[in-house]
Amino acid sequence: MTDKLLKFEYMIRTLIIFVLLLNSLAIEAQSSNSPSVQSHADQNIITGAERVDVYLRFLKGKKIGIFANQTSVVGNTHLVDTLRKLGVNIKVIFGPEHGFRGTADAGEKVGNYTDEQTGIPVISLYGQKRKPTPEDIRDLDLLVFDIQDVGTRFYTYISSMQEFLETALENHKPLLLLDRPNPNGFYVDGPVLDPKFRSFVGMQPVPINYGMTIGEYAMMLLGENWLSEKANAVNAYNITTNPTVDTPFHFLVIKCKNYTHKSKYVLPVRPSPNLPEIQAVYLYPTTCLFEGTALSEGRGTAKPFEYIGHPSLPKNMFAFTPNPNEGAKSSKHYGKVCYGWNLGGTPAEVLQKVDSKIQLKWLIEAYTIFPGKDSFFARPESFNRLAGNDVLMKQIKEGRTEEAIRKSWEPKLSEFKAIRKKYLLYDDFE
Repeated sequence: MTDKLLKFEYMIRTLIIFVLLLNSLAIEAQSSNSPSVQSHADQNIITGAERVDVYLRFLKGKKIGIFANQTSVVGNTHLVDTLRKLGVNIKVIFGPEHGFRGTADAGEKVGNYTDEQTGIPVISLYGQKRKPTPEDIRDLDLLVFDIQDVGTRFYTYISSMQEFLETALENHKPLLLLDRPNPNGFYVDGPVLDPKFRSFVGMQPVPINYGMTIGEYAMMLLGENWLSEKANAVNAYNITTNPTVDTPFHFLVIKCKNYTHKSKYVLPVRPSPNLPEIQAVYLYPTTCLFEGTALSEGRGTAKPFEYIGHPSLPKNMFAFTPNPNEGAKSSKHYGKVCYGWNLGGTPAEVLQKVDSKIQLKWLIEAYTIFPGKDSFFARPESFNRLAGNDVLMKQIKEGRTEEAIRKSWEPKLSEFKAIRKKYLLYDDFE
């Protein structure tokens, strides 16, 4: 097929998407394959950030503010360094949970500072504030967002992206989002968040594993008017399928190439300190629920979110001892031998264990054999925020089966899947 036909086919598809959204934008262009992104199944995936030839024209001659962290790489080089070498004027960097360099603990508040490697001021959006102020972006011409997500509702990068997008719209600053594959984007599952349990670890009525890239998720926020009232009021202007430097836009997604929702993408950089390998990323939608219980979720070990246990569980089970380390300076049961499960293995073995589902069997079994039932849900408010409701905890206490619990997720789960379909930029898994 010729380049002209490819571009025409893409323009038709994106036009349909933008009619549905009335406000968002995605473009497709040709670029060479990059060998820098490695995957055990899909080695030719090219991230949005790597498609510099597509989006550089929008950055040249502009004063840029960029929301980024250690995952914002182009090959083996950080996006900030890549753009600076190309003459892009980056005036300020915004950092999410874990900080711009990705070394802070989960939940650790990060202050503002000057990045030693670049000399660029860094404004933390996980400290005293979560949104840039109008003063922070007043002198900027364009905002850029590029952070690797893992596709799980309680992973806070999608919440940071939402508030960054709201700030852009509210202050009439164009936002360019560089899309990245979702390593858990090959299924949709879990309870849909009840709005009563809205928090920074769950801001929208989506299931635990929502099966969208962060670019698709942003388009859903726009299309469903799930943003702030002021941002939603701005939300519909300058629709175009092929923007030029002189064409104004409010939101632009630079798509990945060669990615679909069947892809098994392995991250080239750990997305946060306690997700050091793809096995942990695959298990995270399931095992992060243990954060709201008395059990260790493996923080302080070499296998966080793969080791699950407690000192009072049977001593014939798998044993491990968590201790403070970089990125997990404080957590549960440090220095104590815990007994429980080693859910790790090869990536293929862990994928088989996950089986494209939120697996409740380990949570149910842990509660069943735990000696002090009243203290199992040691952090009930935290557990309910992670679950997105107060029903799951009650169901486990009542001894409901996994099958019965899964049935209770309907019809909300099916309703979300129908919404999700409207905003996909990539071929789906079904």
